Amino acid sequence: MEAAVDGGTPIPHGQVHLVKTVILTGGLGTRLSEETIRKPKPMVEIGDKPILWHLMKLYAAHGFGEFGVALGYKADVVKHFFLNYYHLHSDITVDLANGNVSVQAEHAAPREDWRVTLVDTGLHTQTGGRIKRMRRWVGNETFMMTYGDGLADVDIGSLVAFHRQHGKLATVLAVRPPSRFGGLDLDGDGRVARFAEKPQLAEGWINGGFFVLEPQVLDYIDGDDTSWESTPVERLAAEGQLVAYRHHGFWQCMDTLRDVRLLESLWNSGAAPWKVWN
Repeated sequence: MEAAVDGGTPIPHGQVHLVKTVILTGGLGTRLSEETIRKPKPMVEIGDKPILWHLMKLYAAHGFGEFGVALGYKADVVKHFFLNYYHLHSDITVDLANGNVSVQAEHAAPREDWRVTLVDTGLHTQTGGRIKRMRRWVGNETFMMTYGDGLADVDIGSLVAFHRQHGKLATVLAVRPPSRFGGLDLDGDGRVARFAEKPQLAEGWINGGFFVLEPQVLDYIDGDDTSWESTPVERLAAEGQLVAYRHHGFWQCMDTLRDVRLLESLWNSGAAPWKVWN
């Protein structure tokens, strides 16, 4: 990655909705097989909602409400969620004589100001291939991409503004994840000078999974068998076209049941860091 820069001037709220967001939901999620045997990983629930919903709420809270969901494994689960979302979260009356369904206005579901396009990108397509298959939906404009299995308290508007300021083809959110173990600072005699329970790693910035991209990056992807994280990103970095936006706040991926339980506990506490909406 190029030298990373922090921050960015947020762009006006009325403009940010024009930037579309691609969310990858088609992987097998084998490391979370206890859950993903029945559903794709982004549909694993935190509280009573899929992590995909939490992620979309985060984007929408910053004014980004147009989503292209790249489907693959168990695509029908994702489709059913969005097709039935309004009715399942409302009180309804079903007239069994004719099949008509009416929603009780006083108990209607909150209206999400989202436009969601569901695109089948293939069962075995790799991450790069899924992004490339979204070309028609993306068009010729700046777009965002994320994996659908990680949450952060990142200001999405500032991330987009930062991307536009540096003028390169790609921006990646760089994060330093918390250690899974307590950290020890030792003096020369082995005495513990400081103990930090699960500190944030002091070094080792990693891919946080939130990208802002120009449509030209699609030309770096050969086809369905291309992993986004290998050749395309490596080429972008080698050509000086990849810039990191350092994020010092909360970030957590969801790869294991332990991660699910951590996110669940944060949500149930009422103080989930990524909940920036009312």
